[in-house]
Amino acid sequence: MFEKIRIKEHMEVVNSEGLHVGTVDALQDDKIKLTKSDSMDDMHHFLMIDDVEEITDNRVVLTKDARIPTGLGNKAEMAS
Repeated sequence: MFEKIRIKEHMEVVNSEGLHVGTVDALQDDKIKLTKSDSMDDMHHFLMIDDVEEITDNRVVLTKDARIPTGLGNKAEMAS
């Protein structure tokens, strides 16, 4: 298990396959706020801390079944 305080602004967020999902803007309670620049609708989106598998090499890696909002990242696979 990781400590959520290790999640820092500007860290890359990737899905379980290593594809870019977004960039951390801030940590708010048990949610990761992503930057607007990584979303198709130019809005902030949030990921749940529970959807994080690990933090490695300055990257936040999401679980295989993470709930990823539609329209994030350049090549992100959207969870069903």
